[in-house]
Amino acid sequence: MTSSIRSVIRGVGSYLPARTVTNEELAKTVDTSDEWIQQRVGIKERHIAAEGEYTSDLAAAAARAALDNAGFAIEDIDLIIVATTTPDYTFPSAATLVQMKLGMHHGFAFDIQAVCSGFVYAVATADSYIKNGMAHRVLVIGAETFSRLLDWTDRTTCVLFGDGAGAVVMERVDLAEGEPDRGVLTSALRSDGRHWDKLYVDGGPSTTGTTGHVHMQGPEVFRHAVGKITDVVYATLEQTGYTVADLDWFVPHQANKRIIDGAGAKLGLPPEKVITTVDVHANTSAASVPLALSVAVADGRIKQGDLVMLEAMGGGFTWGASLIRW
Repeated sequence: MTSSIRSVIRGVGSYLPARTVTNEELAKTVDTSDEWIQQRVGIKERHIAAEGEYTSDLAAAAARAALDNAGFAIEDIDLIIVATTTPDYTFPSAATLVQMKLGMHHGFAFDIQAVCSGFVYAVATADSYIKNGMAHRVLVIGAETFSRLLDWTDRTTCVLFGDGAGAVVMERVDLAEGEPDRGVLTSALRSDGRHWDKLYVDGGPSTTGTTGHVHMQGPEVFRHAVGKITDVVYATLEQTGYTVADLDWFVPHQANKRIIDGAGAKLGLPPEKVITTVDVHANTSAASVPLALSVAVADGRIKQGDLVMLEAMGGGFTWGASLIRW
């Protein structure tokens, strides 16, 4: 009898900072309005981390929730991967700080930097570590305090982003021949550095020695987004023999409502199959996909046996998709 190794998602968790900032509140300090923001990007409010609350704090809180949801203790985890653009420090990694905060003194931990695509990259990476035998159970976290990269006087960017964290626990399962397939079926990852300056932060250790602020050529990002999103979605479907019609749920990166709607329409997905949280979370970069996943699992939409497509695109450009049988 032959068996196949699969990485199955055993639990999900999330954490959102207590403070919410509405569009009306933003309109008091920058030239914008609730109507303008909702019409263009579909965002109503976002969560902002408190002073002294860091990315590793958000990540650790989401991780604890995911461990509880999976019924595991930290001792059961071999590897922690944190996808983030906003680590607490230049080094060490946020993942090692999460490891410390969770009381884990074994295994290994590292960060992944693929901006808004980070969580999808991290799921694919965890899947590889599980399949090559280096890890049995992996805590995969997307966490950001993106508010700290914003120029709060720039209305084209400061209204778009928020803070938060989401996490999943992935576990190796050896499926016997004939057993129903589960877990991560396949992933497709892409990048193209020629587009780096369409969405970037104008700072860094090697260039300015400062953190910098987000800069974005919005129309250019939008122009590329829908095509690139559908490209990786079709790639994962082709690898597995499924079609768009087979999908139960589409969980896209929550960049803005127009991109989500555009990608859904291009794929021919009915809107009720698309998980959308951008209205209440805004764009939380690497945290957006696991946050949306957590909402849809908690409210009972995503359930065991469902075919779920994760998808994201971010600065670099980076983009990717993972097809998962829940």
